[in-house]
Amino acid sequence: MIYVVEMDVNIPESWNEEKIADYLAREKACSQQHQKSGKWVYLWRVAGKYSNISVLDVSGPDELHSIVSSLPLFPYMNIKVTSICKHPNALRDAMI
Repeated sequence: MIYVVEMDVNIPESWNEEKIADYLAREKACSQQHQKSGKWVYLWRVAGKYSNISVLDVSGPDELHSIVSSLPLFPYMNIKVTSICKHPNALRDAMI
């Protein structure tokens, strides 16, 4: 199943630079691991915000939740998930 996932990150203002740097490094490593697995197909930054729009190709909602909730910044995110499928008028079989 293909999902479009919008993630808005809200880092607590009380965090110091060291804590932020630690979380960002762990977040990068985790997201890149999922990208290398082929499950996290696309990752785009939303200009002007600490947000991203991602496309994940996973077996279903349980696997999607497992991946997204493994992110170190997961507790500090507002997440919107949209399940998508091929449109009958699309010229290509898939975007992936």
